[in-house]
Amino acid sequence: MSDDSDNEGEEDLTKSARATPLEIPPGDHRLQSIYCLWFSRKSSGKQMQNFDQNLRQVGRFATCEQFWKLYSHLIRPGDLQSHSDFHLFKEGIKPMWEDEANRYGGKWIVRLRKGLASRCWENLILAMLGEQFMVGEEICGAVVSVRYQVRNKGNFYLWRSRTGLGLLRDVLLLVVILVGVLPLLSRQSPTKIFI
Repeated sequence: MSDDSDNEGEEDLTKSARATPLEIPPGDHRLQSIYCLWFSRKSSGKQMQNFDQNLRQVGRFATCEQFWKLYSHLIRPGDLQSHSDFHLFKEGIKPMWEDEANRYGGKWIVRLRKGLASRCWENLILAMLGEQFMVGEEICGAVVSVRYQVRNKGNFYLWRSRTGLGLLRDVLLLVVILVGVLPLLSRQSPTKIFI
């Protein structure tokens, strides 16, 4: 079977999963939004693929309990192979700039020292799922990106639906909470934070 037909089948699977309503068991704790977890890994070798071809939906959830069922089986970001990413976005928003919800937005980039990716990623997504940012629908999703060729560092990104510096105070506060240290802002780009 060709790669194109494989991708079409996976795309159909993603669409049918999204069309299927998530069952909320009685007693479960509903989140304000339904979320989808995605995984991507840059293909090795000389054969280049579109980002969309490397993107795979891992699962979706609408409650705290469904999140923990999925999350507890994942490899932690610090243990991922190089050039691997986890993307956690609200349902209906694909983790791509071409998606309408992301088209006019931006992202905050937080560069992490070695060994901080797993802990910071978990704290970030728990804050996002718990609606701790207090910015309404502006947050679209978050990404953790592992890149070992750059001295075993990781990055995470907080994607938002609008551009502007309105989130600066909230993001800085979150970073201080996540790692317990004051971050350094990049002078060249006020959307980059180094930890």
